[in-house]
Amino acid sequence: MTPKPDGPPDGGWGWVVAAAAFAVNGLSYGLLRSLGLALPDFAEHFDRTAQDTAWVSALALAVQQAASPVGSALSTRWGARPVVMVGGILTSLGFVFSAFARSLLHLYLGLGVLAGSGWALVFAPALGTLSRYFSRRRVLAVGLALTGNGASSLLLAPALQLLLDTFGWRGALLLLGAITLHLTPCGALLRPLTLPGDPPVPPRGPLAALGLGLFTRRAFLVFALGTALVGGGYFVPYVHLAPHALDRGLGGYRAALVVAVAAVADAGARLVCGWLADQGWVPLPRLLAVFGALTGLALLAVGLVPVVGGKEGWGGSLLATAGAYGLSAGSYAPLVFGVLPGLVGIGGVVQATGLVMMLMSLGGLLGPPLSGFLRDETGDFTASFLVCGSLVFSGSFIYMGLPGALPSCHPTSSPATPPPERGELLQVPQVAQLSPGGPQSILDTTC
Repeated sequence: MTPKPDGPPDGGWGWVVAAAAFAVNGLSYGLLRSLGLALPDFAEHFDRTAQDTAWVSALALAVQQAASPVGSALSTRWGARPVVMVGGILTSLGFVFSAFARSLLHLYLGLGVLAGSGWALVFAPALGTLSRYFSRRRVLAVGLALTGNGASSLLLAPALQLLLDTFGWRGALLLLGAITLHLTPCGALLRPLTLPGDPPVPPRGPLAALGLGLFTRRAFLVFALGTALVGGGYFVPYVHLAPHALDRGLGGYRAALVVAVAAVADAGARLVCGWLADQGWVPLPRLLAVFGALTGLALLAVGLVPVVGGKEGWGGSLLATAGAYGLSAGSYAPLVFGVLPGLVGIGGVVQATGLVMMLMSLGGLLGPPLSGFLRDETGDFTASFLVCGSLVFSGSFIYMGLPGALPSCHPTSSPATPPPERGELLQVPQVAQLSPGGPQSILDTTC
């Protein structure tokens, strides 16, 4: 029994899907962000460097993102529900396998390949399904789902430190395997939805299923280039924010507090930015470029700021910059996915979500090991955060090539009636066309 509304319902079961996507995001990216607390234990147990252990999280990120188009393609063919349920089982098995690791290679295979493959099957289908359930409140719904990252980090960062202290890293990984199995019931909540504009039959052939034809659209190509560059630095704090705090002289629980502060700011910003974007006051591409640039600047500050208070202090300056990073990165996150329907249309949003994750996979693979290498060479993470902040800032500059990212010459007003989501961002910002306040005139400029 598949519901067939005239358009996205903008509520109803969509809020259940938002809750499921919230849990999926928390048990994927939220857990990855907190996993950095275990890297020093891995390095000590296997007598390896920070660069070597960073590949554990880097592989998990890279596999999760690079294989996301596969999850999208499978979801397009068989539906998001069974794909996400299978992904939850694979993720859990990856953590259980890693708990019995006898070498760092076993962790690469368990957490990096197996758990990363499971995450690849859950995130893009869940978030793509959520985007199909909303139109006027889409960015807010996506922002709500993406707060799972911050909420999970807030809870899991101190909890994981407690598990490491109590049970060791093997016991902690076993318990995390049980926790990540909850991804399976989250997948069961993703009820399929048929919308106008959907293809009458699933795409045939691997290239069509992956959605690679989307790269022929200029706006999506510009977005792809900027996102790939941002990915080179965006995920470094997921892996090395906690070790950076440890290097600055903070203890284990104070380092966990730094991660928690960034997580709280991240979660709050995703909700506020989602609401702001849905108001239609500023074009989505413009918001994307601005908050991307602010994220890059915040990462530069995290690397440069000194810790005030010494070994027994709480590192107030690092806490402040971590909070600023959380606010800017949290505002950026829902915009990346919220802008997609305007670029590719509602029918291609699931495939586009997978491609976005793939675009960031190169950065997810190379960023953390490069950060670990710079730490080994320089003795701290200052150079690491300077490099990753510069990459994020450069990617945000490319976003200025998107339609609506920059004002042009003559003031005009948006159309009185919102046009259908055709998958092309017009010079008139589409976010204004989807304003929840009904037909209204919102000034912008165009030549």
